[in-house]
Amino acid sequence: MNETYLYPYSAEEARRQNELSLWRASHKANIACKEAIEEAVRSHFDGAYLDEGCLADVLREFGYKRTAWVLANTVQHLDWDGRFSPRNKEWARQIDIPQDKQHNIDFIVTSHPAVLDGVVDQYRKAYQALGLFGPEQCEPDSYSTLDYEGKVLVLSPETLRESCWSQENQLWYAHDGFGCSPHAIGRSIRCICLGDGEETRWNRTDFVGVLKEEFLPDWAQEKLAELRGPEGPASTMNLTMK
Repeated sequence: MNETYLYPYSAEEARRQNELSLWRASHKANIACKEAIEEAVRSHFDGAYLDEGCLADVLREFGYKRTAWVLANTVQHLDWDGRFSPRNKEWARQIDIPQDKQHNIDFIVTSHPAVLDGVVDQYRKAYQALGLFGPEQCEPDSYSTLDYEGKVLVLSPETLRESCWSQENQLWYAHDGFGCSPHAIGRSIRCICLGDGEETRWNRTDFVGVLKEEFLPDWAQEKLAELRGPEGPASTMNLTMK
């Protein structure tokens, strides 16, 4: 997979932050990904049917994040085109791509919109098959309304390297920290990973929200019981704080 950092800001912002080298490398990779998608369409569309594996090589080379970035940028620029389905337009709007008309046009995929809509469908299906947790599995308005202390939180896939994408790496037990409160100035939360027991601090903004209890896997329930038990790490951390 292309390990080039996906720079999430505009060229103007990169200039202000003295990060133009990061932006240039990312922009070059965006263009290469766009061209790879166009080649994949040429190779996998026979004029009537789009092969199911159209995006396989693109995802292997550029990863899910950059592929989504390029596809979403394309659909956002062509939002007026009725050949893209409403659900794919809504998906694209959820990806926050900074306004940069001068440069974003460089990685608009030029394949036929009706075929490209099918490519977006394939991407969304492939991403869903990863089984990652997202906002739909979290309590509504978690970030703005809920206290995170003692809750199981979902770490955003955007925070993790794609090689670490798994449910085991996404679920964290929030122990304490100013960031547990939705109204505190501090954002730091002391957490324990339910997957491997790692203890570290994340910012409140790194999490999607509080996982709904109904989606807690059996393995995570067992880990949570260990943490909350009288001899578990969470109990020991409580004693340390007293």
